[in-house]
Amino acid sequence: MTLPVDRTDDPSIEVESSPDTGPEAAPQVRRKDSPWRPLILRLHFYAGVFIAPFLAVAALTGLAYVFSPQLDSIVYADELHVDPAGRTALPVADQVAAARAAHPEGVVAEIVPGDSARDTTQVVLDVPGLTDDRQRTVYVDPYTAEVRGQLDTWFGYTPVRTWLDDTHRNLQLGDWGRWYSETAASWLWVVVLGGLFLWWQQLRRRTRDARGFLRRALTPDLSARKGVRRTRGWHAAVGVWLAVGLLFLSATGLTWSRWAGGNFGEVLTAMNSNSPEVSTTLGGGEHAGHAMGGEAGALPDEVGTLAGIDDVIRAANRAGLSESLRLTPPDAEGSGWLVTEKDRSIPVHFDKAVVDPSTAEVTTVSRFGDWPFLAQVTSLGIAAHMGLLFGLANQLLLAALAVGLLCVIFWGYRMWWQRRPTGTRFAVGSAPQSGAWRRIPPVQLLFAIAITVAVGWFMPILGVTLVAFLVLDTVLGSRRRRAAVPSTEGN
Repeated sequence: MTLPVDRTDDPSIEVESSPDTGPEAAPQVRRKDSPWRPLILRLHFYAGVFIAPFLAVAALTGLAYVFSPQLDSIVYADELHVDPAGRTALPVADQVAAARAAHPEGVVAEIVPGDSARDTTQVVLDVPGLTDDRQRTVYVDPYTAEVRGQLDTWFGYTPVRTWLDDTHRNLQLGDWGRWYSETAASWLWVVVLGGLFLWWQQLRRRTRDARGFLRRALTPDLSARKGVRRTRGWHAAVGVWLAVGLLFLSATGLTWSRWAGGNFGEVLTAMNSNSPEVSTTLGGGEHAGHAMGGEAGALPDEVGTLAGIDDVIRAANRAGLSESLRLTPPDAEGSGWLVTEKDRSIPVHFDKAVVDPSTAEVTTVSRFGDWPFLAQVTSLGIAAHMGLLFGLANQLLLAALAVGLLCVIFWGYRMWWQRRPTGTRFAVGSAPQSGAWRRIPPVQLLFAIAITVAVGWFMPILGVTLVAFLVLDTVLGSRRRRAAVPSTEGN
């Protein structure tokens, strides 16, 4: 026989008082809950049940990706690093010439001098036969011009880092797999804000003063008896500590998602807030863009152009560009070298310059400080999301967020298990009461619907999955109501 559920442990039930234990117990305060609480509770419950697996996968894959620089240094130590041992680096032109001699099969697309004395120089080639934006990168010892290896890379990422990035973004499933990551990012902020609202409602019913409220909000109640109440205390308190970081990950993750990210890009374009492109046409200024790559086969003047790369670097240094340089050779007659800083650590260096190959003079400079504000914020946010902004501290913070989110998910499912009917082994707790929207004042409900439609349009994955939830909930609720109606046959 199935015994009744312990309803005092059901978070969907309103409990007016829950006396604390211990010397600091305070008189309980009865306050009326918001009419939104039952609806948000039901939404938070279903989002936790169905969306949490997406969040868990994103946390695990993100945790693996965030330490990919260290993994690169281990797996590709021979390609990436050398022992300087007090030696003097050769001209970059000699290093590039050695790479071209060992790998003449493509066109030089980019040269990346080492960021430190221990780094090799990377010569990136556009090679026929490589797909999915892959390029061939040749790694050269800057002190001996010895070619230490070559890898097929993706926007500078090694094969291992590319694999980890693809796993985090799309589970190695291509564009279809990006639905998973966008679903996680789209719902994460909903789950976080909903959880904060519910915890606030829970505590305001039981706390008289602000100091007690803050203490209860940030620390789990270890004096609570074992069971759903103690688990909920850990789930909620840790969630509060993680809230700002998780909201940040949701927002920055959405900026380069497939659908919401596309809409965000359109907003930036409409507001003229994209990061400015720089034309390499000599005298062209900003906004005209730069053509990357080209068909295989050496350009007529490639050898002579590459021979002047050291003069180009010195010209860029004089213009203030010196950190994590990326040099793109001219792609046509009348165009210049594009020199880009790509240092995402604080302080960031994202300046760009165009250098005339015939005179080694800087013709155009684009400063990060002159970018539109939203472009700056977006670039910094993405760098922090990738663990690049504060170095190891940034990585450790992201790792803590990932582990914390996994713990919160675990406690959420544990609560669901602990709320199962007493005496059962293979069951879970029931969902919060349906029909909660009927308790909301009509004006507030209409306003919320309008906001939800607008948000669902901007973030289509959120809108589609929310509609799917509502349809499923309506169908299941209708079936339960029909099953509860006593049959009149045979009367």
